[in-house]
Amino acid sequence: MAKRALITGVTGQDGSYLAEFLLDQGYEVFGMVRRSSTVNFERIAHIQDRMTLVAGDLIDEVSMFNILRDHRPSEVYNLAAQSFVQTSWSQPMLTGETTALGVTRVLDAIRTVDPEIRFYQASSSEMFGKVQEVPQREDTPFYPRSPYGVAKVYGHWITVNYRESYDLHASSGILFNHESPRRGLEFVTRKVTHGVARIKAGLDDKLALGNLDAQRDWGFAADYVRAMWMMLQQDQPDDYVVATGETHSVKELVDLAFSAVDLNWEKYVVIDERFLRPAEVDLLVGDPSKAEKVLGWHRDVDFATLVAMMVESDVALINSQLT
Repeated sequence: MAKRALITGVTGQDGSYLAEFLLDQGYEVFGMVRRSSTVNFERIAHIQDRMTLVAGDLIDEVSMFNILRDHRPSEVYNLAAQSFVQTSWSQPMLTGETTALGVTRVLDAIRTVDPEIRFYQASSSEMFGKVQEVPQREDTPFYPRSPYGVAKVYGHWITVNYRESYDLHASSGILFNHESPRRGLEFVTRKVTHGVARIKAGLDDKLALGNLDAQRDWGFAADYVRAMWMMLQQDQPDDYVVATGETHSVKELVDLAFSAVDLNWEKYVVIDERFLRPAEVDLLVGDPSKAEKVLGWHRDVDFATLVAMMVESDVALINSQLT
């Protein structure tokens, strides 16, 4: 029989790439979606007929019990969260309920229904926040600088706690920033590439951004979901940093994106204080050596290729909307 996997947050960027990957591996894939009048299936429309969508919510523990009992997955990938850092400042309670306590609800359902289920928790480089060392490793102390980062720290440590207390095969991937053409427009990478496409098409003449000096470790989302799967194929559960080991500034991102369409970014970019964080994180750059050595993971797409891919996709999107 084919392996069964449940993905929470399947309609998001990572969920869509992970669903694609698991389907190609021969899995039967179940994607959890919340009951909502505004559910967006755009990212999974091309594979929706190959998977099964099930209703559930990280805020409702009963729904998690029912999904596990009804569909009996052997692997659960918890990708659902309130995942936009900026929003976590205006909605800290919702962020805590979903991104933090939601992890406990999934873990407790697994413990109760079938403790043999292998569990993946989507941890985040935002947990490092005010970084205590550079680069950041699995044992680097956490110092989150946003409600989102705080919630992710809780989700990470409750995963460790359930692993050690109940002998669950529960692993966390501490993923650094990973982007793609499927990234939401609220994230700075996609905001930049989509803005560049609009400017190139003559629809806009300015792009408002925040801190151009902020630096991040950016990779390609499709590369990173392979690492998630690799973690659950190991004999023993563990935690892994997934990153490129390189850092790039927002200014470098902007320069590459505008250069891809032969424009000078300095003519179009303006700084808007509304997009500055109340507490900015420091230099986030991960050390992926453990994932490379233990899992055999590596990235295929470098930063310049990623930015070019996203610009090309957004130019095509804008052009399709204009024709």
